[in-house]
Amino acid sequence: MLRRALFALPIAAVMAAAPLPSVAQPLRTAEPEEVGFSAERLNRIRPAFEAEVAAGRLPGAVVMVARRGRLAYAEALGSRDKAAGAPMSMDAVFRIYSMTKPMTSVAAMMLVEEGRLHLTDPVGRYLPGFDRLQVAQPVVNPTLSRVSHTMVPQAKQMTVQDLLRHTSGLTYPETTANQTLRQTLIERGFHTAGGPEYDARALSPDEFVGRLAQAPLMHQPGTTYEYSLSTDVLGRVVEKVSGQRLEAFLEERLFRPLRMADTGFALKEGQAGRLAAHLGTDWARGNAPVAMLDVSRPPGNASGGAGAVSTAADYLRFAQMLANGGQLDGVRILAPATVRLMTADHLAGLNVPEPPGALGTPGYGFGLGFAVRLADGVAGVPGNAGQYMWAGYGGTYFWVDPKAELVGVFMSAAPSIQRAAHRRLIQTLVHSALME
Repeated sequence: MLRRALFALPIAAVMAAAPLPSVAQPLRTAEPEEVGFSAERLNRIRPAFEAEVAAGRLPGAVVMVARRGRLAYAEALGSRDKAAGAPMSMDAVFRIYSMTKPMTSVAAMMLVEEGRLHLTDPVGRYLPGFDRLQVAQPVVNPTLSRVSHTMVPQAKQMTVQDLLRHTSGLTYPETTANQTLRQTLIERGFHTAGGPEYDARALSPDEFVGRLAQAPLMHQPGTTYEYSLSTDVLGRVVEKVSGQRLEAFLEERLFRPLRMADTGFALKEGQAGRLAAHLGTDWARGNAPVAMLDVSRPPGNASGGAGAVSTAADYLRFAQMLANGGQLDGVRILAPATVRLMTADHLAGLNVPEPPGALGTPGYGFGLGFAVRLADGVAGVPGNAGQYMWAGYGGTYFWVDPKAELVGVFMSAAPSIQRAAHRRLIQTLVHSALME
């Protein structure tokens, strides 16, 4: 009861009554009203997500919301490990899956700013075999009512920009509708049937590149948005250009400068007891078993698209750096012009079969590592044009709304096919608490 009562107070009062661990204070704090929030409305978040916990749709969550660079709301609710009876903690460590992608994208843009990499560079300049890829072109047989595929040369090479905006022609074995290509990717080690989704970490970096170069593309590069292994490939490009493993580059150039001490590609010493455990089943699929990545030891390759672990506090610092135009606490990671380029839509004029975004709603384009809101309307949640965000398969989500001067981070361990509902819920509750 003490813990529940503690988090019902405004955050500044919480800090004064019982200071949280330093990891839970990633930014200077503010009373909600100081930064234009209604504390009463922010307090709707806890009961809304407690109802989701009670219904068995997620074990627990950590929520952090900042406005104008100050932390106005921080909440831990439910269980970190339900089976063990462990309550959720503010410093819980989460598998962030695709929320790794924005960090890998930032790493690539650091190299672009240094002139060591260019958006227009062909990927084949850095990765062997990518200059000779084939494309699985569909062939419709009206007599048999069946689609087959024939292999044709790529019309042009994918570029670094294509990797960043997912127009490389690559796909995911977990999501592609091309069953032949799916089987090819499985055979080459990019997915293990019956194993965790989005796990190709057993391969070494060179094996990853060599095997993927033997598989066909799903689309001609530069023509079609297809969410894919592109950011994993981008991580391999970062490694070739920097001469470092991706995890080492990110630790040196991003995590350590931003004081993201709990972020990496495997659990660090002392983190095992803080790892957020999932329920083991997906309620939306009749409680079918579901697995998550084993992050207990270093992977064969650092998956730049899905492999990192982090905390809400660490990720809030990363997102606030972006919201500040590339810097935080006097540390400059990117130039403001680079952040503007990354958070602008890069899909105009291209084929976009499914609207990008992590919310399951139209109204979004895609930039260089993020979904980007195109207008105040159309999307099924409140927000403003220019908002950017991304999410993770494991139940994590973040968004930055520059016009509202707002950053939100939602962390849970709930890899459900209905996970977008929690993203919509938290964004709606937070924006509904804005009073100015």
